[in-house]
Amino acid sequence: MNKRKQKILVTGGAGYIGSHAIIELIDAEYDVISIDNFSNSTKDTFTRIKKITGVSVRNYVGDVADVALLERVFKKEKHIDGIIHFAALKSVPESVADPIRYYENNIGSLFSIISFAKKHNITQFVFSSSAAVYGDITKLPVNEKTPLAPPASPYGATKVMGEMMLRDIAHASPELKIAMLRYFNPIGAHTSGMLGELPLGAPANLAPIIIEAASSVRKNVTIFGNNYSTRDGTCIRDYIHVSDIARAHVDALRFLQKQKNCCEIFNLGSGKGVTVLELIQAFEKVTEIVVPVTIGKRRAGDMAAIYSDCRKAKKMLGWVPRFSIQEAMQSAWQWHLNLVSKKPSKRALK
Repeated sequence: MNKRKQKILVTGGAGYIGSHAIIELIDAEYDVISIDNFSNSTKDTFTRIKKITGVSVRNYVGDVADVALLERVFKKEKHIDGIIHFAALKSVPESVADPIRYYENNIGSLFSIISFAKKHNITQFVFSSSAAVYGDITKLPVNEKTPLAPPASPYGATKVMGEMMLRDIAHASPELKIAMLRYFNPIGAHTSGMLGELPLGAPANLAPIIIEAASSVRKNVTIFGNNYSTRDGTCIRDYIHVSDIARAHVDALRFLQKQKNCCEIFNLGSGKGVTVLELIQAFEKVTEIVVPVTIGKRRAGDMAAIYSDCRKAKKMLGWVPRFSIQEAMQSAWQWHLNLVSKKPSKRALK
């Protein structure tokens, strides 16, 4: 008799990180279902996932905060073993401009899905957190024991609150095993060139903005401040290939399966600080395209510098990044070229 595959519910499965995580889950022989309302994604993502994996993922269209939708999903899908919760709004500037929307959406959706996890005796829960929880810290690199400074944005505050909520629930319900993954800055695309970051509207993340400037979709890359106390005056971040982050979710699930009770936090980053200018230069090196740049004012909610200490993830999850910054930018460029040509290459990048 064939052993039943573990079934994992992915919220926000059509999103940037969620879609790459689905590919890693399928490769690891999990049965995957998704909930996504396509607020910052499209249904074409699942077509791309099928082309890469050969698997049609069942997606339920709707909002994770919709209790009636969750009732239908959990009634139809039997034996859900674990949940990976990605679904959330994630733009720092947008959260500063519209904090009510962010608190309502990010906290409300987490409350709904964790309540259903407990109600249906689901024991594995992976939460998509963020390095934004650290706030404007001064000691680098940050590890999981670094004291959290006040969040620099409402977006960061929603992740802090989410982690607090999950810790309290895990304490009261030790049968619910939780891993909270603090992402640093995901960049890049799947090595097939067939799946990558595709935000609706103007992109908020640096890598797709660089690509737009390189391909003349926009005039230039605006660098928000060049007078920070960093080596070239621009902000320092920890950029990590999206597939490396995606793979960590499989590692986290396998880790939780072995635990009797658990509530752990893990940093996911490269462990290296890279400035905005250095990321632009990495793109220029692999593409031989000069990116036009202009300097703007500092942006509300931005920290001067943050990068990770990821030794805990290596020790406990067995996770280490595989891709370099240059490889990440090359894959993002290949994804862009395939979108423009509308003839995705099935040949993996070397």
